[in-house]
Amino acid sequence: MTQLAVESLTPLQYLGIPVALLGAVFLALGAQLQHRGVSKVEASELSIAEEKARSEGMIEPLAKSAGLGFRQIVLLAQRPSWLIGTVMLGLAVVLQLTSLYLAPITLVQPLGAVALVITAVLNARVSKVRLDAVSIRAITFCVVGVALFVGVAAFTTESHRVSDRQLFIILGILAVVTVTFAVVFAIYRARFRAIFYILGAGILYGFVATLAKVVLDRIKTGDFNWLVVVCVVALLIATVLGGYFVQNAYSSGPPDLVIAGLTVIDPIVAVTIGITVLGEASSAHWSAIIVFVVAGALAVRGVFQLARHHPQSRD
Repeated sequence: MTQLAVESLTPLQYLGIPVALLGAVFLALGAQLQHRGVSKVEASELSIAEEKARSEGMIEPLAKSAGLGFRQIVLLAQRPSWLIGTVMLGLAVVLQLTSLYLAPITLVQPLGAVALVITAVLNARVSKVRLDAVSIRAITFCVVGVALFVGVAAFTTESHRVSDRQLFIILGILAVVTVTFAVVFAIYRARFRAIFYILGAGILYGFVATLAKVVLDRIKTGDFNWLVVVCVVALLIATVLGGYFVQNAYSSGPPDLVIAGLTVIDPIVAVTIGITVLGEASSAHWSAIIVFVVAGALAVRGVFQLARHHPQSRD
């Protein structure tokens, strides 16, 4: 029988767990504030457009625009709630990077699911919208699925040096994913709902977390070459595109749904890359892989159920 690699993590690596949890708190608070800012900007813009339409004799109600435009992004930068939320998300990113520096990506990345519970409670209080039993069950699926990920990853994963060949594979996959999302968004953006933006942002941020981990490890070992610079550039591009998707998700869905997608899709993508490309679970027993698959399926089901049954999504 294969022995679980309990000794594969050092006390310093376990320190990454509380750091990641603190980052989840800032993520939840930042998401709520950013959602508030986006909602206020959209409401203000829609009110102005409706007043103009009435003055021109139009009687049909106006539809929301397909995606945030440049003007709305500029207005967001002038909203105190959105700016404070952005600062908190920045702190969350710093804490996440710190946890990635300390521990394997498969251990700390899924812990962001704690932000889902915090965001759900915050949003229910702020919006005065009570979550029904189906929505609560969907959130439970997300949290339990990610918790299974963490429980197994803590004992079966270990960090390895990422080779240049592995970096090329990651960058190649990211290039295909980024171009695909950009093209699909440009053609079909008018038909998109929150779930598309959430999936897009979650997938992109999964690559961001992976590249950040690679860059931090290379800096730690002093192995900094031109390929690492390419990783930094790719990381920034994916971050900007993912951030734009997140803001659009806030405009078309409740913040706890957005966080559900990010804290489930993001770690599943990152963990999948960690296992398949980086070999972080190379010493794991085959039963651990089965648990990863089952836990991931449970968590993703929770996201789609929340997208379908959340009271604010139905509205």
